[in-house]
Amino acid sequence: MSDSPEHRLALYPGTFDPVTNGHMSLIERAIRLFDTVVVAVAKNAGKQPFFTYDERVELMNGAIDEAGFNSRVKVIGFTGLLADLAKEYHAVAIVRGLRAVSDFEYEFQMALMNRKLAREAETVFLMPSLSWVYLSSTIVRDVARHGGEIGDLVPPNVERALRSKLADNSKA
Repeated sequence: MSDSPEHRLALYPGTFDPVTNGHMSLIERAIRLFDTVVVAVAKNAGKQPFFTYDERVELMNGAIDEAGFNSRVKVIGFTGLLADLAKEYHAVAIVRGLRAVSDFEYEFQMALMNRKLAREAETVFLMPSLSWVYLSSTIVRDVARHGGEIGDLVPPNVERALRSKLADNSKA
């Protein structure tokens, strides 16, 4: 990745617990706009994720590999302030997904705070493909817990990991 002024790097942060086809849709849209997209998997102390931090980074890397985005997408894990990460990577943008109007108020507040802390990075709101606008990680986990079909909602590596983890949890 280059630090040249012509190189446009965007951060796409999230918990990704697990990564869904909606997330992958946003990554695909972001790589049309930016030279490099750094997917930043957050170690969020305020949440109790289903997958561990390391598992979420590994699942995102696997999904990126399967999608063939490798040359333009880098996956990292991070803790701390997103604004600090934006400065460290010289990001020109922070990509955030909006599924519905209900997402906007929270995302707008976060965008304003990130603008205050990291003026160089604009927040860019993208919508997933219409076929994924209803999708969330929470919905995927709930459907999977109840034995529903998730193969068309998540990348194949994520489906395998989710099924395996649910089977392990049911044995415990």
